[in-house]
Parts: sequence; C-alpha cells; structure tokens
Amino acid sequence: MALCGVCSTPNLPNLQVLRNSSIVGLKRNRSLWQPTSSFRAKPVKFRCSSSLKPSSSDVEEIDEDVGNGSSVSVDDGSAHVKQFMWSDFKILDRVSIGHGGRADELVFEAIVQVPDSPLFNQGVVLRKLNTTRAQKRGRRAIEVLKKLVRRRLLYHSYSMQVHGYISNTLSDDPYSFTLVHGCHGSFSIRHWLQQSDWLPTLEATLALDEESFRRVGDDTTGGPAVSRQLRLIRILMRDILIGVNYLHSHGLAHTELRLENVHISPVDRHIKVGILGNAADFYGDGASTSSAYSTMDRRQMMIAFDMRCVGFMMAKMILQELMDPLIFAKLKSFLAKGNDPSSLREFFVTTLNTNSESGNTGVQILDRNWGAGWHLLSSLIATRPSKRISCLDALKHPFLCGPRWRVAPSMDIIRWGLGSTAVKISEEYIYRMPQRQRLAHFIGLMEMLNPYPKPNCWLELLPGRWRLLYSTGKHIGLTLRQPSTRALIGNVHLTITQASEAANNTSLSFTSDIGFTAITSKDWPHNKTGATGKLQTLSQFRLVAGKRLYLKEEKKNIGKFSMGEPDAEEGLAEKLETEKWKKVVPFKKFPSSLPVAKLVSGEIEVTMNMNDRIESPENVIGEVRKQIPQEMFDLSKLVCGTYIDGRLLVLRCVNGSALLFTRSSFNDKSM
Repeated sequence: MALCGVCSTPNLPNLQVLRNSSIVGLKRNRSLWQPTSSFRAKPVKFRCSSSLKPSSSDVEEIDEDVGNGSSVSVDDGSAHVKQFMWSDFKILDRVSIGHGGRADELVFEAIVQVPDSPLFNQGVVLRKLNTTRAQKRGRRAIEVLKKLVRRRLLYHSYSMQVHGYISNTLSDDPYSFTLVHGCHGSFSIRHWLQQSDWLPTLEATLALDEESFRRVGDDTTGGPAVSRQLRLIRILMRDILIGVNYLHSHGLAHTELRLENVHISPVDRHIKVGILGNAADFYGDGASTSSAYSTMDRRQMMIAFDMRCVGFMMAKMILQELMDPLIFAKLKSFLAKGNDPSSLREFFVTTLNTNSESGNTGVQILDRNWGAGWHLLSSLIATRPSKRISCLDALKHPFLCGPRWRVAPSMDIIRWGLGSTAVKISEEYIYRMPQRQRLAHFIGLMEMLNPYPKPNCWLELLPGRWRLLYSTGKHIGLTLRQPSTRALIGNVHLTITQASEAANNTSLSFTSDIGFTAITSKDWPHNKTGATGKLQTLSQFRLVAGKRLYLKEEKKNIGKFSMGEPDAEEGLAEKLETEKWKKVVPFKKFPSSLPVAKLVSGEIEVTMNMNDRIESPENVIGEVRKQIPQEMFDLSKLVCGTYIDGRLLVLRCVNGSALLFTRSSFNDKSM
C-alpha cells in the first residue's frame, strides 16, 4: 500500500462552503480542477525542527507544531509515496462531517479516476494545508512515515492510510500542500456518539458477531444496553490502546488524541488514530545533558500525556454527559484543583443529573466487575504523570478483559474491588444482619491489606474532605420511632487539615460537619422541607504510630447491638487461610496485631447553626445525636486509623466499631 507524501496544490478560489445537519456541500467551478499542464513537479525536500519541550510544571501544555531535526525527502520514501495530479480525481460535491478539518485546512472528498491505479474508483480525502502550522503537520506526517514504513501492516490498521500527494504546477501557490489519504467512514467517534441511535448503528457498521466478542474475552451476545455498550467500549478501547502502543514502541507520542481525530473504518473494523502529523519524538535532537529532565523523563512525560488523552476519550465514550462542554469543564476543574482522580465516582454521582437521558448507564458500566472501570479511568488520568498506566498494562486490566480471560489482578486492584464492594453495599441502605456482616467482613479485609501502615504516609493522604458512608456501630433511624422533634440527616463530612506543612509536624485538625433538616410541621411533608441546619464539631489530634491487637478471648459475650464483628473476625481468619488468599495477603496466618495510625485527641468545640428559627433546638440536637454515630459528635472517641488510600478511609472507635469514609471534592458544598 502506498504511504504518505506532500506537495503543493493549485489555488482553489471561489469556493463556497455550505453546511447542513450532516454534510458540508462544496460548490465549485469545474474548470479549476484541470491542471494547467501535464508537468510533474520535481521531488521537494524540506526540513522541520522540534518545538516540543514539555516542562515539569505543566506536562499537559504541549505545542501543536512538533517534529525533529532530521531532513525529509520525498525521494527517501518514493517506493511508498504516490504522486498524483488533480486530473486523477473526480471531486465530489460534498464532504462527510467526520472529515471536517481545521481553520487552516480545506477538505474535499474525491474518487480516483486512474485505471491502472490500485485505488481506482475508491474514495479518498484531499486535505489542503494552507498555513505554516498546517504545512509543518504535513511535513511531520512524512517524517513519521519513514519511521513506521517497516511495519506497514500495523500502520495501515491503526492510522489513516495516507496514499500520497498531489503534484504542483509552477504557476500555483508554492506555499501550500495537499495530502491524499483514505476515507475511513463518514463519522469520527465523536460524531458517532452524538447520534441518538449510535449503539445499534455502530454495532451494525462494525458487523459485530460472536467472533468479535471473543476477541475481547466475552462469551455472550446481545443482552441489556449496559452489557452491549460495555462490549463495544472494550473493542474500541483495546483498538485505541494497541494503536497508541504501536506509536510508543517506535519512539513516538501522538500528542493529539481526541474523539474528533479518531475514526472507525467499516472495512477492516479498526480504529484509525489520525494521519500522525502532530506526532512527537521521544528522543529529540534538542535535548541536552544540562537540561533539567533527561531523555527518559521526556519519554515518560510524553507517554503520560497520551495516556491522559486516552483517559478523557474513555470517559466521554462511557459517560455521555461529558460530551456537554460545561460538564467536561467541571471535570477539568475538579482535576485542576488537586483532587485525587480515584474519587471520580463521588464527583460524578454528585455532578451528573440522575434524570439524564442516558439513565446513568455509564456509571453502571464503570461499577461493574467491582468498580474496575473507575480504577482504570483514575489510572489513565492520574495527577502525577509517573503514576499513569501504560498501554500494555491497560490492555491487561480486568475492565478491558471479558470473563473468558483469566486475568491475575494486582494487589492494588484487589484493594480497589474490596472498597468498591463495600461502597455499593452501603449505598443500598439495607442494614439487616447479612448486609452488616458482609460490610464488617470487607472492612476487615481492607484493614489487612492496608497499603500505608506508617504514619508519615497518613500525613500525606489524610488531609481533605471525607464523607461518612457507614458505621459498624448502632443504627437508629426514624422508621420505628415517633420522636417529638423529627430530623432528617443529610451528608456527614469529616474535614481534616494539617496545622502546618513542616515535615515533623504531626498535628491535625478534625472538623465534623453534620447537615440536617428539622421537620417542624406535624405531618411529614412530601418534599421533605423544613428548617435546615448544621452541627459542627472541632477537635485537634496528634498522629503517632500504634498497633491494633486481635484478642481471641474477647470473642465471647456478644452484645445485643454488636454488628457481628467478632463473627466477622473469625470468618476473616478462615478466609485468609484458604489457598486463594494465601497468595495475596502478606502473612501466612492471621496476625495477632497490625500497625495503625494512632490518634491522640485534644480539646473539642461544638457549634450549631440554623438557617431558620425553631423551637426547642436542644431537642433537635438530641435527635441528630441519636441518628448519627456518636463518634462524629464526640471526636475524642476516634482512636486510630486502620485503612487509607486515595479514595477510602477507615477509622476505628474506642468501642471497636469502624467508620467508613469516601473522599469528597474540596468544592462540595452539599449538606
């Protein structure tokens, strides 16, 4: 197959662009498309230089004009570059919306009219590059082609097939180029997702069958929309990752991965990641030994930038609400404020409209397989570039592997699955004995696998805003009681701040915010309106190293309100002795103690604010204290932290009960 080349094009004046809902029409003067002579231009040589030097402060700011310092000649790839003339094409009067170019490009669709050409009667796209920046992209496309020509099969499978260039005449504009590349479908992925019936239409276009699903490890077809969309996402994501990994393995970064630049070919059913005119070299000639970043750092940062772009593409494909620029801007703002991407689920659940047209199908997809989708998404867009997952590791991630493929999960994914399961059970709000025992069991497993047992790690991860999900202690609601003053509890947050940023400072400030609504009317209102208020408790803590002891003799005399924790510990010990868990846990038998972060409390200050004036506020406080864990009102009863990561926190109380928290965003103002 012929590869890419560029050359000048004749001027195309008097073009009028007409737009409608799905196509762009082009009115033209047919005499303009005839070449002024049959002269074929001589090979053109040109040089391009690198302008991509990412900095440590902002790896995401990457210049659009990239390349390297080597010269490029059409002669070097003459065996793979086809030289065309304008008379070789029949220009069509419309262009599919998926081929829409930039402001510095003119895009035309055409049919090859050369009988002896292998492209005879095939549709192609002519892309005229008019500005200096556009010409740099064209030159860079040829240079990239020289690197990838040895593996043309993969190049044609995962990149737009650039067939050649159109020769220029002496009287035409010498400062413009026209690329001739393949026409891979009418829509980019972005345009596919904007269709109302995109799922069945795309399935039909790709002719998905059982063999297609087996390629992603699935053994079923059909099913509900969530399952069908998950299979399709796996196919698309795996193809994108294979294409990007192909570039990375050849020392190139794409730098321009967006949904509008990625097309799906119905012919070979592969993802095309563009013409690679903006691809950048890992090892640029401009790198020097005196630079603050070595060549390896440059390579790592470029790969990290591409993986972040892949993460945003995945998020938009799954969560259709992110196609709205306003909601996507909220996501970018959420990440720019320093929030941990592992708390994305908490952000999306509170941000996305629950009555949206998609019906939160995307959230259901990411919640499947113990929340594996959220783990992959947070790994792709991790705040630190060094923490972002690579293409090969992403291809082996459980979210992109169907049930037929047995994938050995990492310890990080095991911890993530345990935490996600505990969160899902707590969100069901069914706290009967089986649910309580399961939650206590999962919390116990998480504590056994705590990745950060040392207090210095806690000092880095603890500061932030945490929302209370569940308590293994007593639960008292409104169902079976008739209190004189009724209170509806909102969100309960625990905000932790560090007194100073000194390395040896272990002082922390804990603030408990309890939002509630006092129902003042005799009858329960349907809209649950009332006097809103907030109960706030402030206390100072000091963090030191400690141990949590597991005493077997204390498993007797189970109290009336025990949530089954002694039984949970006994079941936990039996679970850890099985062959499956022996390969995972870092110890061979149930330990007698585990390291924890001990909390030493100081003075406590309690305040209450009411937006409306109510009678007997002391009764309201008493009712709120009955429904919330006592430890959130009296913070001195918090004795140690037993589990923490970027997403979840487990604190143990003086009576042995556990509080499970999830990290909230800093700008969360909900009560």
